[in-house]
Amino acid sequence: MKQPFESVVAQHGATVLRVCRVVLGPHDADDAWSETFLSAMRAYPDLPETANVEAWLVTIAHRKAIDVLRAAKRNPLPVDEVPEKPTGQGVSNVEAVGLWAAVKELPSKQRQAIAYRYVAGLAYAEIAEILGGTVAAARRAAADGLNNLRKHYPDAITKGASS
Repeated sequence: MKQPFESVVAQHGATVLRVCRVVLGPHDADDAWSETFLSAMRAYPDLPETANVEAWLVTIAHRKAIDVLRAAKRNPLPVDEVPEKPTGQGVSNVEAVGLWAAVKELPSKQRQAIAYRYVAGLAYAEIAEILGGTVAAARRAAADGLNNLRKHYPDAITKGASS
């Protein structure tokens, strides 16, 4: 018997929010999180009991995040620079804002592979399915992303994260 949807939200909500934050940044993450669970709520009754619920939710979150990114490209903001200094906006360690900025600068596939592997804890096979590539490509994108982050933040990214 499937668990109630409220339990699914309570169990996986934090992971989905972290994935949305890594892909989109803190400003658009809440909207993507909400859209993820609205879509999931509609589809949940038809989800097989044997499905990996976390991977299913991360897939939905990925698609919602891509929708937000596409919408942002259609509606650019007409500003030359940010009007105020970053505040950490939901990042637990304000000193990590620079690290999050470096993550944001990664190429899209690397950033997404890092998010799904190290934030959501998904296997490379699941990442490959979400990103539409091979397991080797997903593994390579995550490794390249970690290497790029280590160049800028060698102390913040531990060697153990790549295992």
